[in-house]
Amino acid sequence: MNLGEDLLTLGILLVVAYVLGRLGKLIGLPSIPIYMIVGLLASPYSGWFPLDFHSADIELIAVFGLILLLFSLGLEFDQEAFFGDAGKLLVSGGSYILINMGAGFAFGMMTGWGAREALVIAGMTGTSSSAIITKLLIELRRLANKETPMILGVTVVGDIFIAVYLAIVSVVLSGKTEIWPIVLQLGIAFLFLVVMFSVARWGGRVVSRLMRTKDDELFTILFFGLAVLFAGIGEIIGVTDAIGAFLIGVVLGASTYRGRIERVAVPLRDVFGAFFFLNFGLALNVAEFGSVIGLVGIAIVMTFVLSLGSGALLARMHQMGVREGLNTAAIFVNRGEFTLILATLSVSAGLDPRLQPFAGLYVLTMAILGPLFTANSEKIGAAFSRRSRAAHPPTRTPERDAMRAEEIALVEAVTHDQKSGDPMVDFISDTYPTPQKKTDKAGQDDRTGDYS
Repeated sequence: MNLGEDLLTLGILLVVAYVLGRLGKLIGLPSIPIYMIVGLLASPYSGWFPLDFHSADIELIAVFGLILLLFSLGLEFDQEAFFGDAGKLLVSGGSYILINMGAGFAFGMMTGWGAREALVIAGMTGTSSSAIITKLLIELRRLANKETPMILGVTVVGDIFIAVYLAIVSVVLSGKTEIWPIVLQLGIAFLFLVVMFSVARWGGRVVSRLMRTKDDELFTILFFGLAVLFAGIGEIIGVTDAIGAFLIGVVLGASTYRGRIERVAVPLRDVFGAFFFLNFGLALNVAEFGSVIGLVGIAIVMTFVLSLGSGALLARMHQMGVREGLNTAAIFVNRGEFTLILATLSVSAGLDPRLQPFAGLYVLTMAILGPLFTANSEKIGAAFSRRSRAAHPPTRTPERDAMRAEEIALVEAVTHDQKSGDPMVDFISDTYPTPQKKTDKAGQDDRTGDYS
């Protein structure tokens, strides 16, 4: 195709992505599966789209998308949240990772594709999408929820684990068999991680001085250049371009220019990231889905079961209830960009070709089911709590009756003065509305009866 046809094709694909994205928003779908579906429609394997378009035509743009996705993830890394409660978060996040990765590796071994493939499958099925988690928390207005600080903290631990995991996977996929070259490459990888995290932790002021410029154009060129530069360094030393971009994002996020970078980086990430997911969809062949559909089904069931168990465990560890545990499970069930990154690495490493359709179908399905489950988790939790209270009503005791009587006395005292103009009285009046004496179906007074 000539340049005009290339531009025409890209324009049509992006407009189609917009239209499908608007429709997806109506049922709460994130953009990731939408872009993949558009790529799938335009794939030369499908024949469903009237234009012939190949993955190689936008490969470099897709690489920029991958770099900016991981760069933005590093930029949002909350050091204070992690180092302020590192011990508890490491236990919580470590438990979550151990459960999900362990089960994912066991499942990968059961496929019979090989040990390296099992390690990749463990990462695909065992790690949540930080991008989707953050987006859903904002869109569903759950930032103020009781469980949200715990979720964000565990997500931070997951981000650190992803950096370490990718460093290990890159060495495993390199094909080296002699022990000392492997040890050397792992040592370089971990040294790179330690140095970059150390700079982020203690070198924020120095980085801020280096970033100082009032020119927005030059500022944008600088941080984008640094992201591409460190992605190249990561690729050369064997920790992948994704981790190089993530680590420089962590460093720049520690500077005083984090907010300014985000204002420019997020729109760039959204545009280039769309090309990354579109490019992955272009490489998918629907005809290959049949060979992995059974395994994908098992992986989906396993993901939901493990997420429910992990959510309940995390809620219990942080002294939270069933509803918070269900919300936690629903948010962590989401899978997305990291699974596709691993699939891309597996293809370049020459692993079992079934990994790519497995990752594509798994992410397509999970990126639809995950947000739908998350959007309805509070309703499900409320219904479960009501049934639980109905099945196990609280036992009446003199102490609880006395506490309830004190509550009623306080409310009546407040409501008696609610028109006094005192702001504190008005606030308490709004918080504790005037109790109305009424009877339930059994004829019992609500104010002195079962107050579960």
